[in-house]
Amino acid sequence: MKKNISLFTILCLIISLLYIPAASAQGKDGRDIAFRAELKAIAKKTYKFYEDHTDPATGLTFDETRYTEEGKKNAEHTSPTNIGMYMMSTVSAQEMGFISKEEAVDRIQVTLNTLESMKKWNGLFYNWYYTKDGSLKKDWGQFISQVDNGWLSAGLIVAGQAYEELNGKTSELVENMDYSTLYDPEVGQFRGGYDVAQGKLTDHHYGLLYTEPRVASYISIGKGDVPKEHWWKMERTIPAEWDWQSQIPEGEYAEYDGVSVFEGHYEYNGVKFVPSWGGSMFEGLMPGIVLKEKELGKQALGLNNQRHVELQIQYAKDKGYKAWGFSPAATPDGYSEFAATPLGTSGYADKSTVTPHASFLALDYAPEEVRKNLKVLKGMDTYGKYGFYDSVNVETGEIAKAYLALDQGMIMVSIANYLKDGVIRDYFHQDPIGKKPEELLEKEVFSIQ
Repeated sequence: MKKNISLFTILCLIISLLYIPAASAQGKDGRDIAFRAELKAIAKKTYKFYEDHTDPATGLTFDETRYTEEGKKNAEHTSPTNIGMYMMSTVSAQEMGFISKEEAVDRIQVTLNTLESMKKWNGLFYNWYYTKDGSLKKDWGQFISQVDNGWLSAGLIVAGQAYEELNGKTSELVENMDYSTLYDPEVGQFRGGYDVAQGKLTDHHYGLLYTEPRVASYISIGKGDVPKEHWWKMERTIPAEWDWQSQIPEGEYAEYDGVSVFEGHYEYNGVKFVPSWGGSMFEGLMPGIVLKEKELGKQALGLNNQRHVELQIQYAKDKGYKAWGFSPAATPDGYSEFAATPLGTSGYADKSTVTPHASFLALDYAPEEVRKNLKVLKGMDTYGKYGFYDSVNVETGEIAKAYLALDQGMIMVSIANYLKDGVIRDYFHQDPIGKKPEELLEKEVFSIQ
């Protein structure tokens, strides 16, 4: 009997030893360790872009670097969005162990010093500055963009929560950014921005909720610059009587905080979703790199993000493309808007062009599909010195050999959130500005259940 027990124990030990490597080959929630290692390697190369293309004197990152037949060309100007993405990417790099906390703080401190000295309008930042000294790039017009300032605010909030020693400066800069100056209280929506040269607000409003300006909307509500009713005054779908849109929405009205909201939706292949303006990935999913839409908006924005990822993948299959991920990106000779066309109210064309940043934005919703897609993209020679080039035409194989600060930032922060359990979102929501409006994400129910 003792001999049998001993043999059984030995067999169990052998089996357990054989099982442990198989079990440990899976990360948290079944995520593959090899894929996690690959993502970390991609992030390290991606952050090298910021290390090599951020002016050490000002802490401002070049808008893009591009490789042409004539050689490498840097666009030595930057935007509020680029600055915000640099700060969040630096926090991400430190969280993933690429740089020390001391280096991260030093880098962001340089940027903050420059931001304090830069010309502003009601605390809001102009759209383009030279990286060498932070002066205005006047030849491109003097414009104050709601959406770009939103991403700068987001970056400041994240940096201030990640590093307590910076919180005083970041909080002051954000507090001074007066979003009420871009708000139209009669409509309950933001104007697109303010043209300083003409001395007037834009004629258009940011009316749709499911577009990237909702980050600035969320922040402005959190700050108290605009009332929370603004969230409900944005349209889930544009009115049905606007018959120029790609399809007529269906849905019903619901009331939130005393505001009647048309919870409308479109359909693609029988699947319901709330559209973005153009049908691109970053319109829909970029806000989720800081907003806890997946966690808090389970019946609204989080669910809709899931749908947009699934439908982007399905759209590419329907078109017979070998890869998916449609979003505005660099082209070989410029920049253009790309989308899964049916997912927008008046969708951008796809032009057979895929951008890698769209895949990374989908990490939290379809990691296995992202892993496969990145493998296909690498097989198309889209992977270079600073990670993935900005776009590839999946029919011709033509590559835009450019790296954009904006898109590199989306890749960095998306990877950090995936590998570090939403670390950047956590920092954002630790701040009272990020915490206060959380109920807006939680209470809504889209008509796509």
